Amino acid sequence: MDLELAGKRVLVTGGTRGIGLETVLAFARAGAHVVACHHGAGDAADKLARELKNLGDSHRVVQADVTDPADVAALADACQEALGGLDVLVNNVGVDGQVAFDGLTVQEWHRVIDANLTSCFLVTQAVLPLLADGGSVISIGASVALRGRMNGAHYGASKAALLGLTRALAKELGHRGVRVNTVAPGVIETDPGAGLPPPVAERISAMTALGHLGTSGDVAAAVLFLASDMSRYVTGATLNIDGGM
Repeated sequence: MDLELAGKRVLVTGGTRGIGLETVLAFARAGAHVVACHHGAGDAADKLARELKNLGDSHRVVQADVTDPADVAALADACQEALGGLDVLVNNVGVDGQVAFDGLTVQEWHRVIDANLTSCFLVTQAVLPLLADGGSVISIGASVALRGRMNGAHYGASKAALLGLTRALAKELGHRGVRVNTVAPGVIETDPGAGLPPPVAERISAMTALGHLGTSGDVAAAVLFLASDMSRYVTGATLNIDGGM
């Protein structure tokens, strides 16, 4: 099915690995013009730049720390320069954190909250003047925000806060026709065969209604749906991509 994304101007943060990488490539293959943001220089960014070059000349890979207001401002400028504006923002940057609550330090709390929540605030606010009326903001949350997880209070809190941010922004931006939604993946095998140990993968798979883990492509497909006019009356929603866990 053609989602009619050709010509859309898209920013994806955390765009060189896992879900972000799959999302960037899916948009580019659909004919969108994409700016992919990444934090650190390295092989992943160089490889993505080469892949995007093969898909057209309108794409850019930009290095920025999306928890730093100055870097975020420079990222917004890069989007303006490269694309002239935006139709879609995908807030994908995020980090995990696993530590018991009684051992949770302030530094670890801020590391996860800043990466998973503050980055969404900073980037969305910075690019809002570039976002066309009728545009779409999509944040990558986690279905664990609704279930909770041992040894991950700060992670769960950061992802749960995204749901509140999504609902509030949907109401604030609705008068412009801008839709704001969250995609909440379950356990995703971003690198099949190189991720979870087989016994762990089998145990988690058995917890899902569909009997298997999701892939980055499953999440990217949901993002493209929410970016398209197929979801033109969907806003303030959380779309769980967890196989019925």
